[in-house]
Amino acid sequence: MIIYDNISIRIHRQELFKKVSIHLAAGDKFVLCGASGSGKSSLLKCTVGALPISEGSIHVAGMELSASTVSEIRARVAFIGQEPVLGAATVREAVLLPFSFKTHRHHSPDEARIQELAGRLHLPMDILAKPCARISGGEKQRIALLRALLLDKTIFLADEVTSALDPESKQAVMAELFRPEITLLSVSHDPEWVGACNHIVEVADGQLKEKTG
Repeated sequence: MIIYDNISIRIHRQELFKKVSIHLAAGDKFVLCGASGSGKSSLLKCTVGALPISEGSIHVAGMELSASTVSEIRARVAFIGQEPVLGAATVREAVLLPFSFKTHRHHSPDEARIQELAGRLHLPMDILAKPCARISGGEKQRIALLRALLLDKTIFLADEVTSALDPESKQAVMAELFRPEITLLSVSHDPEWVGACNHIVEVADGQLKEKTG
């Protein structure tokens, strides 16, 4: 589902990765672990073309990432960052924003589905009326997740999405992202999250090493 083939990443003359390869099959749950600044978040950003690679190739859902495919890949992938940009004034407008675009215009969710998913993510029922500027970072991450689930996305890139959550909200997020049909590439230092993944990859010195046993 996601293939990194001998990729190298350089940012401001600093080489973060040198010819690394990993392969996520459909339904895999990968977590990247390592020191701050080791390039974990950069690898996620490269997957959707937000940062360039200097060598190698990235394939997502059978498509090689390029200028001509990046829009389609972004439409297939949900990126949940540490501080999501919701792109709207109110939470309701943010949730419905993708459905104002031509691709999704005829698939706008009804109120019952929005409320049902919001409840599953432990979001308060009155949050839809709130300004996006007045909600917490953890709520923004769950709103971004809510939006992706409404779009029926099954490929998720998640960057420390439980770091600002209480235990109950963390369990709610994990229940959604660890479903069998979801392909997940994540960054996390949370032992519970790491333990739930079937592939644990250490990031150090520009290399990726999967932990076994």
